[in-house]
Amino acid sequence: MKEFFLSDCAQHENKIITSSFVVVTKQVKPKKTGDPYLALTLGDRCGQIEAKMWDNVEEVLEAFEQDDFLKIKGLLNKYKNRFQITIHKVRKLGDSEIDFSDYLPKTAKDIDELWQTLAGYVASFHNPHLKALVEAFMADPEIAQAYRNAPAAKTLHHAYIGGLLDHVVSLTRSCDLVSRNYPQINRDLLLTGAFLHDIGKIHELAYNRSFSYTTRGQLLGHMVIELEMLQSKLAALPDFPGELKVLVEHLIISHHGQYEFGSPKLPMFPEALLLHYMDDLDSKMESMRAQFEREGGMENAWTGYNPSLGRSLLNSSKFLDPKNAEQKKPSSASASEAMPSSDDKAKF
Repeated sequence: MKEFFLSDCAQHENKIITSSFVVVTKQVKPKKTGDPYLALTLGDRCGQIEAKMWDNVEEVLEAFEQDDFLKIKGLLNKYKNRFQITIHKVRKLGDSEIDFSDYLPKTAKDIDELWQTLAGYVASFHNPHLKALVEAFMADPEIAQAYRNAPAAKTLHHAYIGGLLDHVVSLTRSCDLVSRNYPQINRDLLLTGAFLHDIGKIHELAYNRSFSYTTRGQLLGHMVIELEMLQSKLAALPDFPGELKVLVEHLIISHHGQYEFGSPKLPMFPEALLLHYMDDLDSKMESMRAQFEREGGMENAWTGYNPSLGRSLLNSSKFLDPKNAEQKKPSSASASEAMPSSDDKAKF
């Protein structure tokens, strides 16, 4: 049974840990001497961590690959205010030795409740064509099953099982609220865009062991996949207006908002512009929330660098808490904690 999770890092800083992880990425890099070292990203259901193996690399170089499960023994410490593991020993685990639920993060929210919330919004549509379109997607058992389980992204936001549904429900709530402030907005069209804008992620992303891209996802991207899925459903709706179809297609291909973010087109009508900004807002707010959660055990109100937002973040709640007026100094490892114990000689 896996006892140490990455959420426990703050309690084990500068200590030797032994635990199992899934290999998210594996790279072999040269030291200054030319000898190889391993640079890994390891994951469990609580997040991901960088790990390096400097010694005896040749012995394990071919022993495992990305998406394999490993038992790791090494020193847990911080580098540039981020936890990392210096690996001393590593062993590949068989599938019979692990519980898959330990390695992929999952939403704590009730999936059935989220799905019913989304269905409630669709039931409130006034436009019969858009209502029939979205209901056709929700009634497809294969799509519905994947929609309820897929992550919304590989790493940037809502990167957990159920993340796509969680993101879309949150986005739909925001779009519904904001649309009330702008009478020119076609609410049904906007919410249709919210439902469809990331539906291609169910085919773009793989999430059996770790979050990665499928070959189809790598080659086409979720927006192209979404257009294919849309055409398939519209084939069974011959009365769907051609003009409305074009608007739905534009919602899909413009929701990234800017060319440099992979958007084939810029948003060119009000619902498309609003969808882009609400989607961007929801993803950024989730990125912040997840960062605060990952570093919740740290006393400092400032987080480490957030790569998706390009900055460090201030946890305003922690900053305003009087208990954190004086930050404690980082603890230092004792020699006994940092040095390998006699247990290292036992069978790993």
